[in-house]
Amino acid sequence: MLFNQRAYIGIDLTGKKAFTYAALDKDLGLLALSAGEMDELLAFISGQTSAVVAINAPARPNQGKVRALLEQGSLESGKPAPRRTEMRMAEYELRQRGIKVAATASSPEYCPSWMRSGFILYEKLIGLGFVSYPAEDATHQLLETHPQAAFIALTEGSLLSASTLEGRLQRQSILYGEGLDIRDGMDFFEEITRHRLRQGVLPFDYVYDSFQLDALLAAFTAWLAATKPKEMSVLGDEDEGKLYLPVAKLKSKY
Repeated sequence: MLFNQRAYIGIDLTGKKAFTYAALDKDLGLLALSAGEMDELLAFISGQTSAVVAINAPARPNQGKVRALLEQGSLESGKPAPRRTEMRMAEYELRQRGIKVAATASSPEYCPSWMRSGFILYEKLIGLGFVSYPAEDATHQLLETHPQAAFIALTEGSLLSASTLEGRLQRQSILYGEGLDIRDGMDFFEEITRHRLRQGVLPFDYVYDSFQLDALLAAFTAWLAATKPKEMSVLGDEDEGKLYLPVAKLKSKY
């Protein structure tokens, strides 16, 4: 489907299908929320006349920055060094804040399959004319984000597990509160009746799954990066890929 306005697209790579993606318009209206394989995703993105895409995956393997700086003693002192140095600078900075994230190895062969799919996706999008954010006046821009880190930052460290109903409702409430035109998670409770409880029939269709929520958060991050860049935090190194989170300031510890 071709949209004649800018779309803000978020992509998650860890769902039941290869990719879960969400698209928002300039008013945070929901244009799309779906899942599919690489060709389906690229067909959707190719149909956009203008798009900012945020991906929940690293753009490339680590380039040895953390290892080199730790060896030189150039990284922040006063905090214990990680036992493993095979990670990107953005991941090191998140871990130093108490946010546990997966480490990206220095070679694709040592990375999990979802990361390798991410590397390919970035290459495909660059082939479609996407350039790294921020690029003034560019119609197609690309950036990396991290849903777990973003939700932790948005809750100031009080994030519930995404594997639980309450954790998904918490994430949905956060996104709804940010202005996204999505289902209000509180409607779930309004639809619960004594009869439904007795029958064990609960209105789960009011609640998005964790992959959809991560894709929606990425789409919101893309929108915020394009419309309110001063409300973003950035981590990492240019050579390894910078990581953007939808909060103006990160705490030193979560």
